[in-house]
Amino acid sequence: MALIDLTRDLVSIPSHEDETAAGDFVEQWLRRETDADVTQDSVGNVIARKGTGDETLALVGHHDVVEPAASQVATADEDGATEYAVDERDGRLYGRGTADMKGAVAAALLAFRDADPAGELVVASFVGEEVGGVGARHAIDEGFAPDYAVVGEGSTNYSGPDVTDVAVAHKGRRGSTITARGTAAHASEADAGENAIYRATAAVDRVRDLEPPSVDVAGETLEGRLTVTEIEGGSAMNVVPARCAFTVDERTVPGERAAIERAADLEGVEWTVDQDLPPMRCEDEAFAETVLEAATGAQTAEPELVTKPHATDAGWLSQAGTECVICGPSEPGEAHTDDESVSIDVLERCRETYRRIAEQWPPAR
Repeated sequence: MALIDLTRDLVSIPSHEDETAAGDFVEQWLRRETDADVTQDSVGNVIARKGTGDETLALVGHHDVVEPAASQVATADEDGATEYAVDERDGRLYGRGTADMKGAVAAALLAFRDADPAGELVVASFVGEEVGGVGARHAIDEGFAPDYAVVGEGSTNYSGPDVTDVAVAHKGRRGSTITARGTAAHASEADAGENAIYRATAAVDRVRDLEPPSVDVAGETLEGRLTVTEIEGGSAMNVVPARCAFTVDERTVPGERAAIERAADLEGVEWTVDQDLPPMRCEDEAFAETVLEAATGAQTAEPELVTKPHATDAGWLSQAGTECVICGPSEPGEAHTDDESVSIDVLERCRETYRRIAEQWPPAR
């Protein structure tokens, strides 16, 4: 079965530290199986194009994975190279990256090969999604700008076990460090210094008083969240601290941000953004409904337009102007686990969904 074999081949290739071999495999497969224009860029993204038209639809995935558990690494092959373990049982494929998201990459590759597209069709497999969208950002900087994209992200918690829904929005994540500075002094003469911990706790109180924004999408409410997650400061029990810093994990929503900068209005307090993964929202209802129609035709269940709690490469694409939805093998509790797996039936419905949308979008104008 082509989808199973292709998924097994992709999953077996280690790609948590170095995605080169996996990217080379995808590039070689596309050159062998299609007549598309295939490129691999300087960071390892693989992009192929076929068809013509005024509007471009991209099937987007990533071939990097998170670090595997020991049980997910097979013994070295006859050439001495380590492979990831892949096991098929009870209608599922087990192994690191089966769900997130080499299975969906395989489904997208086959749909790309088999579809007779309505416009220009692109398939893209990026590097570095698990470490902040490195590949997607590079591709965008180099001019990657499809009009529409279906991102086949397989991360959990936006579909149920028996249905593959279409996510039209997701949260982002902004990670910040807030640093308070004071003046050191001996604790016996504390008034001679400025206590950075006191300034930091005042900033913590200000963060706690902020109201995270929320937005209603597809009948659901995406709620932002602010959480102080780490704090560090001081040098000795008898010294007034000159520095104290804490981190804030912020889950962002499309269109609005919490006003963390208010904490930096306090004397001696600085705010630094360490990571900012953008949220996503599809503003093109016709596109979302067309993808939903394709997903409905590919399964017996009744999929819905939903939202997703986690950031993906769709956030970077959406920020750059691409209308995005997410539709992939999302099953509760699978991605990033030590027994990660994906349903073969779910991969088949993803492949058929991708083929259908490629042949239906863009509609005749």
